[in-house]
Amino acid sequence: MQGGVGASVGVRSLASIPSLPPAVADFVKGAVDECKPANVQVVTGTPEETANILAGLERDGMVKRLPKYENCWLARTDPKDVARVESKTVIVTKNQRDTIPIPAGGVKSQLGSWMSESDWQKARQDRFPGCMAGRTMYVIPFSMGPVGSTLSKYGVQVTDSPYVVASMGIMTRMGTPVLQKLHEGVEFVRCQHSLGRPLPLKAPLINSWPCNPDKVLISHLPDTRQILSFGSGYGGNSLLGKKCFALRIASRIAKDEGWLAEHMLILGITNPQGVKRYVAAAFPSACGKTNLAMMKPSIPGWKVECVGDDIAWMKFDSQGKLRAINPENGFFGVAPGTSDKTNPYAMATISRNTVFTNVGETSDGGVWWEGLDPPPAGVTLTDWHGKTWKPGSSTPCAHPNSRFCAPAAQCPIIDPQWESEEGVPIDAIIFGGRRPEGVPLVYESFSWQHGVFVGAAMRSEATAAAEHKGKVVMHDPFAMRPFFGYNFGDYLAHWLSMQTRKAPTQLPKIFHVNWFRKDPATGTFLWPGFGENARVLEWIFKRCGREREEEAAKKSYIGWLPEDGAINTKGLGSKVDMGALFDVPKPFWQKETKELRAYFTQQVGADLPAQVEAELKALEDRVHT
Repeated sequence: MQGGVGASVGVRSLASIPSLPPAVADFVKGAVDECKPANVQVVTGTPEETANILAGLERDGMVKRLPKYENCWLARTDPKDVARVESKTVIVTKNQRDTIPIPAGGVKSQLGSWMSESDWQKARQDRFPGCMAGRTMYVIPFSMGPVGSTLSKYGVQVTDSPYVVASMGIMTRMGTPVLQKLHEGVEFVRCQHSLGRPLPLKAPLINSWPCNPDKVLISHLPDTRQILSFGSGYGGNSLLGKKCFALRIASRIAKDEGWLAEHMLILGITNPQGVKRYVAAAFPSACGKTNLAMMKPSIPGWKVECVGDDIAWMKFDSQGKLRAINPENGFFGVAPGTSDKTNPYAMATISRNTVFTNVGETSDGGVWWEGLDPPPAGVTLTDWHGKTWKPGSSTPCAHPNSRFCAPAAQCPIIDPQWESEEGVPIDAIIFGGRRPEGVPLVYESFSWQHGVFVGAAMRSEATAAAEHKGKVVMHDPFAMRPFFGYNFGDYLAHWLSMQTRKAPTQLPKIFHVNWFRKDPATGTFLWPGFGENARVLEWIFKRCGREREEEAAKKSYIGWLPEDGAINTKGLGSKVDMGALFDVPKPFWQKETKELRAYFTQQVGADLPAQVEAELKALEDRVHT
């Protein structure tokens, strides 16, 4: 939690707020006039202030202290406010086509939700006026990325949620140091958030958690760099620096300025000889991004270090190297499935200074979720609703999308360069998803253009991070489907434009991985995953330093596959069927290309770049010969 100077002030009038930079003061004044809070507090980010915020949350019953750990807290939300709400997340532009390709034949776009300016004005009028009555409006100056880095961007969020203040203090660099940058006149994204429950309450709260589920609207105005979010206190909807700014708005800023804002982890991998490379990887949620970012390699002598687990901002430097920063300052990770077996470093990271949301609670003042060992004898469990819970119960103890929010600096394998101002140099970009059949463990694209096609063709089984149900294989291009800030066809053209930059350019190599292929006979995973994934990273590492195109690889019709024996299997505990993992069945890929053509035709239509169409056509030709 960032330190800073200055006392926090509860004030009645804007006049007594410590001098805000003029542009910030204008923004805050507009929000105060609209939302009518009782008080305004400018957040400074000092430890004392953070302690006060948490004490207030505890007083209001919104969080409880977890005595088993140092400075850890548990929040339980209203059961109607547990995830991102894609159906209520919109982008507002003058023309629909600036936001989404116009889908064919009246089908609904899966690549974003557009709202017209006039509809948005009505929606705003229906929600924000007077929405903070009786509450304190907190003003949070924050930086995405290290304060002062040329890759960083700034924001100011106003919110009536102290839970958001506590979480933003972990997830961003926040407070006085940022205010100093804003005094220098840097641009900032204007973020306005309200829970939508003015006081006095008209109806009782559930779980002491203010929210307004019927009126939720998360809106983005990329042209004016604004975000207005109403009705939800849940992380992805209320911590506006995260998906709203760092992906939706930033992807549009990146397009305008010639860089990339992506839903990617960043890790450093060092071989036994001490050579280090950095890779960025895009997976949809529930595909193990955090586990890969904090991997403990199973092969001797290799080391993985974590730069970030969710978002990468990448820009070519003057030498033409793609440099990446993690714009965040913390991890907002899914708790269930995280354990000493799957991710020991995450477990160490969340042992202190962490806010947990919607996990189970143990009677000895700790937390519990599915995937952890049962608690010791005599320790009982309470579920995320606050009810007694017993193993074998028909409902889960922790919500499937329950979260930990922890400072990145606490990760035992945080990369020494994680806050480097110039970013880390990216050698490889990895796409991946949860594909039970047909897709091999790893392959490499034939070129940058082919790699952009591979990213566009990503599909994965659905996830608990949004409100979708069940095991359906969904298109999730670049793992950005819920996060595009502008038309996906233009986004693809922007990626393709990297290969025609005037300046020197060293393009990273592009790969696709699939840890989740199943044995059709037994339904069990063919690959052990977790730390064993280092064996795949080792091959990727080798391919990044290759001198010949076919080094350690053989050509298949979908891309370069590792040649037989190129994946190190020494010490793999169980018998792994490498043949089955790398089988590329033609009937499957014929079906896949047909499905992709239908998707591109319906969803992207006239906005699909000719180069991506050409890559699809080439794959169709290869799988039908």
